[in-house]
Amino acid sequence: MKRKRAVKPETRPEVPQNKIAGGDFIDKLHAYRDLHAHAFFSSLGRLVDKPFTTLLTIGVLAISIALAACFYLLVANIEQLTGTIESSNQISLFLKDTVSEAEAKKLVETINKNTEVAEIKLISKAQALAEFKANSGLDAALDALEGNPLPVVLEVLPSPTQTNTVALQKLQQALQQYPEVDEAQMDMQWLERMQSILRLAEQATQSISILLGLGVLFITGNTIRLELHNRREEVVIAKLVGATNRFIQRPFLYGGFWIGFLSGVLAWFIVTLIMLLLWRSVENLSLLYEGSFHLRFLEYGESIYLILLSSSLGVAGSWAVLAYQLRQLRPE
Repeated sequence: MKRKRAVKPETRPEVPQNKIAGGDFIDKLHAYRDLHAHAFFSSLGRLVDKPFTTLLTIGVLAISIALAACFYLLVANIEQLTGTIESSNQISLFLKDTVSEAEAKKLVETINKNTEVAEIKLISKAQALAEFKANSGLDAALDALEGNPLPVVLEVLPSPTQTNTVALQKLQQALQQYPEVDEAQMDMQWLERMQSILRLAEQATQSISILLGLGVLFITGNTIRLELHNRREEVVIAKLVGATNRFIQRPFLYGGFWIGFLSGVLAWFIVTLIMLLLWRSVENLSLLYEGSFHLRFLEYGESIYLILLSSSLGVAGSWAVLAYQLRQLRPE
């Protein structure tokens, strides 16, 4: 009789432990993603289900954010306007009577080497006399003079980096040291006043923005508090079955994000609409004064920052309320 050969049982290939661990990690990651996606879209759905309340809340927040942005643009446009008035920083060098135009041109070449100087304009004696005649209307009296009493003038425009008063005063003193210069003049009082107004406007804008930002925090927090109160039974049941505070507050935080995000987007539209309404009038006024001033809108980076900031305020306000309310809310 033939012996039957023993058949070995089939053995399954062993799965390395690292692959099992990797699979568990991927599954957890997918579950975590699904939970956040559900909370993200369900929170938006809850806002859509209450359109009237949502629009009122977002409208109030958008107006607050738009006010802060408008104050910011006001200061930015004032700074741009003062930057276009270059003559405010201009230093006039009145040369001595003995200095000829050839010597004045050499002095221009010397001063041009200074990195703190952007541009120099030479006004000869003949040009100065012609301008004086045109502006004063004393043609007959000036023609009666034997010679030209006006000196050669150099109009020095400092570089854009020379914006504060101390730096401009140092430059003025340095230019005064040249032997050919009789006097160096600049309207420092006007410049100091303008810089003081700008500093005051910046501080006022910062203070108003902080107050409006706190308003956004409080309004968002109160909205989330009311939402939590309306869903109190749902939250209590979730706590009874073992849900953590982090799990419970997740959809509320996304709700605060949506409120802040939509408020920021609406605020951007409000600010842009206001600037568009003012744009034509400002351009016409600039043309009347032969200026090159153009109304400044929110730039791309500033627009993104506005929306991110409003979204962050919405999340922060929601988190502050939830951190306190969920500790107080305990199942009986």
